[in-house]
Amino acid sequence: MKDKDTFLQNAGINTRLSHIGNSPSDFHGFVNPPVVHASTVLFPNARTMELRDQKYTYGTRGTPTTDALCEAIDALEGSAGTILVPSGLAAITVPFLGFLSSGDHALIVDSVYGPTRIFCDTMLKRLGVEVEYYDPLVGAGIEALIKPNTRLVHTEAPGSNTFEMQDISAISTAAHRHGCVVTMDNTWATPLYFKPLDHGVDISIHAATKYPAGHSDILMGTVSANAAHWEQLKEANIQLGICGAPDDAYQVLRGLRTMGVRLERHQESALAIAHWLESREDVVRVLHPALPSFPSHELWKRDFKGSSGIFSFILAVDRPEKFKAKAHAFLDALRIFGLGYSWGGFESLALHVNLNDRRISKAPPEGPVLRLQIGLEDIADIKADIERGLAAAKEA
Repeated sequence: MKDKDTFLQNAGINTRLSHIGNSPSDFHGFVNPPVVHASTVLFPNARTMELRDQKYTYGTRGTPTTDALCEAIDALEGSAGTILVPSGLAAITVPFLGFLSSGDHALIVDSVYGPTRIFCDTMLKRLGVEVEYYDPLVGAGIEALIKPNTRLVHTEAPGSNTFEMQDISAISTAAHRHGCVVTMDNTWATPLYFKPLDHGVDISIHAATKYPAGHSDILMGTVSANAAHWEQLKEANIQLGICGAPDDAYQVLRGLRTMGVRLERHQESALAIAHWLESREDVVRVLHPALPSFPSHELWKRDFKGSSGIFSFILAVDRPEKFKAKAHAFLDALRIFGLGYSWGGFESLALHVNLNDRRISKAPPEGPVLRLQIGLEDIADIKADIERGLAAAKEA
């Protein structure tokens, strides 16, 4: 197995995805690890039980199935350890609870995933944590916002719904000068296209619900830490009693095998649709960081190896009072696109973005923002469906 690990370090990404996180020789030659359903684990004697002196001690602390997925994620992230939790939101809330205490100050990017903001504004504040939102474009300027009690800086790149890029390396460097923990929601890019720990992030967060699972049927989050923060993250997870289910871990591990080729297709199709939308008069702007026209494109180009299948565009609408009606007309006319909040699956999805919670990165004034998840369908059919929506919006 050691020879295989060494070989895989220099292999291509699809080769690595096909072989990480499994060891057939450990399971009688079967290619995939078994699904181990476990709560109780037995000990051979009282002393072993007292010292917990064996690999597995209780179901919440890992099984061969969940370990296989954690090992695969560690191989992709370059992390010291990974925990599995039941959702992408839990992947954010667990490290927040693990590293923040009453009286601490946390800096949260204003383009953050909406449910993260709700958690910060409710539970974190109730627990006595001071929360402050910052401009996603702040870069090294974040140092001016750091207080003596700042303990955590949370980043997300690109930002939810409006896709602003952040200078993760500059933010991490400034935060570390003051002893802050840096966390990052990297769900959009996955570790295939951006590796947060290589850019100074301490804790990398993913909604494995999205591209790792890939089939719109699993809820799971992964949290991966560098060596300096792994033990505290692991202990927080144990204390909270939160764990990923073995059946879900097996499904995500299976999804990883095809994530590389799926992401290539998502990227190709999304860029084709984004470029096409840019050429249309009924579209004001396309919010996709891989487009040269996007304001923070150079940051994306410098740091990222690729782009995924989700982006937004601003529909051209002449009066604000028509924003919602036009957006709803567009959505209601779609037939291939589903109307749903998630993304990362095989099917195309669309929604009207609500940016009313923003403090700094306000909603664009030119028109409603519509977010598209470009799935694995044929590009010609996706285009035809969007044209149907645009025609309906025009008539509304």
